[in-house]
Amino acid sequence: MLLFFVPAAFLAACFACSILLFSPVREALQVQWQMLCQRMRRWRWPAVLSPLALQGGVAACGRNWHHLQQLLRRRWLLVLAALVLVTVPVLLALMLAGRTMLEGFQGAERDSNEQVLALLQGEQLTAPVALPPLAFTTAEVLQVRPMLASADRNWQLLHPGFSQRLLRVFRVMREQYGYEMAILEGYRSPERQNLLAQAGSNVTNARAFQSYHQFGLAADCAFLRDGKLQISEKDPWAMRGYRLYGEVAEAAGLRWGGRWTMMDFGHVELQQAGLLHK
Repeated sequence: MLLFFVPAAFLAACFACSILLFSPVREALQVQWQMLCQRMRRWRWPAVLSPLALQGGVAACGRNWHHLQQLLRRRWLLVLAALVLVTVPVLLALMLAGRTMLEGFQGAERDSNEQVLALLQGEQLTAPVALPPLAFTTAEVLQVRPMLASADRNWQLLHPGFSQRLLRVFRVMREQYGYEMAILEGYRSPERQNLLAQAGSNVTNARAFQSYHQFGLAADCAFLRDGKLQISEKDPWAMRGYRLYGEVAEAAGLRWGGRWTMMDFGHVELQQAGLLHK
């Protein structure tokens, strides 16, 4: 209703100003009124609206209009002030419409926007609780990964985009397939990368800055069963988990090491063009 009233009031004020301030407009209206009166005289009207009555009414209106013009000429400053008082609030209301907000609702709109933004960007997952160091030094673990004790498992050193994808993979593996996962190694320093390369091709063929580990874009992971790490793919339960893990990781946009010639079932990485030194 307000959207209709404000423009209508503004147009009415403009029309009134044009009549009061511009003589050509007044003359044009008088001409139109005279033409309307001439047409009405040709029609048949009841006695109340007879041509004589209309003629008298028109004459009275003409006299009143003449008196009104004289009054407006004498009091033009007062009339102009009245028009300003009428039109200025309307114009201000129209200009400020949509920019004001009831007190106490600013925070609600900001919270709503943040919620929508969070839905668009996806939920920010948090890293799981770190396992105790002894979990990585058991005989079963060292038999498969003898240099794992000195590996870095700090999630904060991983690239945020990669860590969020990996955490989503962990959640899908846990909620849909019942596999609890843990990270064995994330970021890897250039010195450690060269050390692993010197250990032989059965460990890695990549030297410093030839692996995504140096950029926080790769991780080696395994499964937890009964509170213990299960790394070897010779275990049927673990092998099934690795295959599911590869499918979920690839669906998340990661590259799975299980498809390499030298298969590394626990490895995933987020590739970036032109990053590695060949």
